[in-house]
Amino acid sequence: MPLSHTNDFKKEIVSCLTRSVSTYFIKLYQHHVDLHCKIAHQPIMEQKIALITGASRGLGAALTEAIATTHHVIAVARTTGALEDLDDRIQEKGGKITLAPMDITKKEAMAHLCKSLFERWGMIDLWAHTAIHASPLTPADSLDAKDWEKSIAVNVTATGNLISYVAPLLRDSSNVIFFEDSQSGKKFFSAYGATKAAQIALAKSWQAENTRFGPKIKIVSPAAMPTATRARFYPGEDKTILKSPKSEAERILSCIVQ
Repeated sequence: MPLSHTNDFKKEIVSCLTRSVSTYFIKLYQHHVDLHCKIAHQPIMEQKIALITGASRGLGAALTEAIATTHHVIAVARTTGALEDLDDRIQEKGGKITLAPMDITKKEAMAHLCKSLFERWGMIDLWAHTAIHASPLTPADSLDAKDWEKSIAVNVTATGNLISYVAPLLRDSSNVIFFEDSQSGKKFFSAYGATKAAQIALAKSWQAENTRFGPKIKIVSPAAMPTATRARFYPGEDKTILKSPKSEAERILSCIVQ
């Protein structure tokens, strides 16, 4: 069957897939092909768009403030009050931001958000995923069931879902940033260490799959910062020796965003 026509191409791919995958994944694939075809015919926009998940505090908030000088930012976080404070700071500097007070573990909400982004802008230029659940330090043989389940839901499952939803919105030149925190295997970092390692493993697989054409997927290791996550792990630490989230956000973006 000739593949030059978009509809014929989709039918051919779906026909092949029916022999090996479930109906659910066929529909998901059809959705992604549709989005890619539509995005390919969108005009290139002058305004750049950035999606920050986990934007309300710490490095996520700092990245949002830093990138809002050059991009319109969609800021996703659960904490409405912190998002509104972030909005005030960005508006004062003349930046542009859209607030999305949402829980990334809500699959339907994330799917709706990405659909809305496509309908409004067609594509995005940057996605930075800073959202994380930092469960309390505890021995591996004393894991709290609720903390373990939440760690998996936020750090692993939500990340996997977001990758599949955000991917159709990215073009080859788009940047994606994940943040490594090498705590896996260390004592008492059981739930956090294991699920953060799983998140980065997902990111590395996606990175390897896109080395040839893009999008450009980056995995960075930020310097230690006085964030709520770090305070939970190192409560008595001297904060004066730590880097500020603002300076780290600026450093990271200077290396990635041209």
